[in-house]
Amino acid sequence: MQSLFHLAIHITDLDAARQFYGGVLGCTEGRSTDTWVDFDFFGHQLSLHLGKPFETTRTGKVGDHMVMMPHIGAVLRLDDWLALSDRLTQNGVEFDIPPVIRFEGEPGEQRTMFFFDPSGTPIEIKGFRDFDGLFAS
Repeated sequence: MQSLFHLAIHITDLDAARQFYGGVLGCTEGRSTDTWVDFDFFGHQLSLHLGKPFETTRTGKVGDHMVMMPHIGAVLRLDDWLALSDRLTQNGVEFDIPPVIRFEGEPGEQRTMFFFDPSGTPIEIKGFRDFDGLFAS
């Protein structure tokens, strides 16, 4: 059974969120009110509500990187990941961890990139040539 994921987080500015998630990431906007907006975040429902964003720290050791925890993200097919990486670069998004290959030649080889939304929420987007490697050990 394939399920969709729903995540609701706080943001500081609805207009900035719309510009970033809709304009930069290319996510389709769904329902909204004066205090929240939904986006189709790569096939999943992301609800952005006005409020204090969650606290993050650089405590996640993954490969050679210390990553921001917690963070949100998505896993894309490699072609879509490459296109998004180009789109982010063209839009001047500053990467916390620039696009890189992680676990090269190992089970679970992937591309990854980390960046922040306008409210400071860390986002990781992974890219896999073959989704069968997602849970490989």
